[in-house]
Amino acid sequence: MNDADAGEFTAFVTARSPSLLRTAYLLTGSDQAAEDLLQTALLSTLRHWRRIRDRESLDAFVRRVMVNERRSWFRRRASSEITVATIHDRAAPDAHAQVDDAELLQRALLTLPQRQRATLVLRFFDDLPEAEVAHILGCSVGTVKSQTSKGLARLRGLLAEIDERCQL
Repeated sequence: MNDADAGEFTAFVTARSPSLLRTAYLLTGSDQAAEDLLQTALLSTLRHWRRIRDRESLDAFVRRVMVNERRSWFRRRASSEITVATIHDRAAPDAHAQVDDAELLQRALLTLPQRQRATLVLRFFDDLPEAEVAHILGCSVGTVKSQTSKGLARLRGLLAEIDERCQL
C-alpha cells in the first residue's frame, strides 16, 4: 500500500468509525463485540482497498462485511451454545424511563433473527434506503421490505408483551 492509499484509508477510518461502530453495536448488542466486528470489517476493507474502485460506496462495503461477519459469528456460536429455560441473573430496572425504553428496545432487537435485525438496523438506525440495504445484504428490495415488515411486527409484539407483563 502506498502512502496515498494509507492516508486515504486512515482518513476514512477516522471519519466513519463512530457511525460504523454504532451499526456494529446494534448488530451485536455488546460494546466489545461491536469493536471486534468493526475491526474485523476494517481489516477486510484494508486488505481489499486497492480493488475497491467506488470510494463512494465504502460505507456500504464495510457494512456488508460487518453483516456477513456477524452472521458467521452467529453460526459458529449457535453450534456450540446450549440454551437454558430460564435466566436467573437479571439486571434491576433503571430508574430513568428513557434508559429503560432504550434498553428494552435493544433487548427486543437482539431477539430478532439475524437478517431481520440487520435489516432494521440498516433501515432505521443508519437511515439507509431500501435499495442500499438490499445491496449490502445481497438480496432483493422485496426481501428488505418483507424482512422489515416481519421485524417490525415482531418487535411490536415483543414490546406489547413486555408492557403487558409490566402492567400486572
